[in-house]
Amino acid sequence: MTVVQTRLPELEYELLRKRARAERRPIQDVVRAAIRAHVLDDTVNPSDPIFRELAHQKGVRGKDRTAERVDELLYVPP
Repeated sequence: MTVVQTRLPELEYELLRKRARAERRPIQDVVRAAIRAHVLDDTVNPSDPIFRELAHQKGVRGKDRTAERVDELLYVPP
């Protein structure tokens, strides 16, 4: 894990400290969660094989074999 240091204005630090205290979490956890929320793209790739197969299975009668075919579905090249 990498250590990152930064300087915060007193007001921002107090807001951060209050948030951490309210959530009963360490400040570093609150900071990491904020970074992830700001930086990570929270979208789904619709061409991912798992989503194509699940959409295909929707409405199909009979035994759903998705769980049995998980490796085939996840690791087949597009």
